[in-house]
Formats: sequence, C-alpha cells, structure tokens
Amino acid sequence: MTREPVPPITHERVWNAIDAFAARQGLTPSGLARLAGLDPTTFNRSKRHGGDGRPRWPSTESIAKVLQAVGARFDEFVGLVEGRDGPDYPVPARTVPFIDAREASAPGFFDPGGRPTGTGWDAVAFPAAPEDPLFAIEVAGSGMQPLYRDGDVIIVRPDIEIRRGDRVLIQTPDGTLTARIFLRRTKRSVEVAAPNSPGSERLALTEIAWLARIVWASQ
Repeated sequence: MTREPVPPITHERVWNAIDAFAARQGLTPSGLARLAGLDPTTFNRSKRHGGDGRPRWPSTESIAKVLQAVGARFDEFVGLVEGRDGPDYPVPARTVPFIDAREASAPGFFDPGGRPTGTGWDAVAFPAAPEDPLFAIEVAGSGMQPLYRDGDVIIVRPDIEIRRGDRVLIQTPDGTLTARIFLRRTKRSVEVAAPNSPGSERLALTEIAWLARIVWASQ
C-alpha cells in the first residue's frame, strides 16, 4: 500500500495551527494565550520572528498549555500542522487584520472608507473568502456595551450595504469607536439605536468619520 507523503513541518504551519485553535474558541491569538495562562503577547505576530528576521517557533510548553486549555489532543494539533481538516478544528482559510479598540482610536489605522491602513495591525485567523475586505477589533472597556463586552472580538466588513437592523461599528472624527444598531440614513444624518435604550440617536454626517457593518462577533 502506498502511503501519502507527509507535509513538512514548517514554521508557518505550526503557527497556523495555533491560530486555528484561537479561531475555534472565537479568540484572537492573544486571547488564546490568556486562556492558556500565558503572557498575552506569546502568540503575537511580532513574536513569530526574531530581531534578525529568523523564524521563531512556539515553545512545547506553550503548545501543551493551549491543548489543555481548549481540551484538545496532541494528534488534533498535528493534524492541523499537516493540513488535515476536521469538523472540530477546521484550518482557517485566511487571516484578517486585527487591532485592539484602544489602539484603533489613534490616527493612521483607517482610510476615509473605514478600511485598515498603516503597519500597526496584527492578524487573526478567520474563515472567509480571500477577497473579503474584513478586519477584526478586540473590544476594550465598556464603550460598546450593551452590544459587546470587554474582550469580545468583532469582525467588520466596510464594503457591503448596511440595512436596517444591522449592527454597525462607528468611528467619530476624534477616533472614538462605538457599536450601534443601524436604523436609517438620510442626506444629512444617520439614525442608530442601542439595545435597552428608549428611542433612537441621530448623528449628523459631520459627526461620523465612517461606519461599517459588523458581520460576526465572538459572544
């Protein structure tokens, strides 16, 4: 019987497997590290290469803690490294730009249409078509309550039509990010609402830098 060749274990495959575990839990790599009791920066993109540009591998201890935290077997991790898909831990189709909401409030992270720009972005695994212009925001603090809590991750797509009842992410000219429910848009304003709040809120277009539809959240 001829055996299928085993794909080589590469730096990229190992890190993709860790990203897959994070995506399955609805977490960012930093969120997975916290869940495993590790330093939140353990799996950040910046930690995947050394200062000289050489690939840096995750430690066996960190992998063991991740497997324990998510209740997975080592052979499941090996399967992801080898590119074997499965119903419980699918290999992510791609990564999307990711940033903490506090950082995203600073200038230089979005173009006028709400698309990611600049070099300060990290990345997080998310199953989506490669051409979809998505980005991820990790909620920080209570500014997006009651829709989202501290630590939730939201996936935003700035290029699709927003319809009544959609959840949207809004950035104001001063950089503040808020989440609301979209009601309607006129030539001069946008009307939105927040759950459990009476009435609606009308924002003049001059009060909005951009708004985009939230398509997924890790709740």
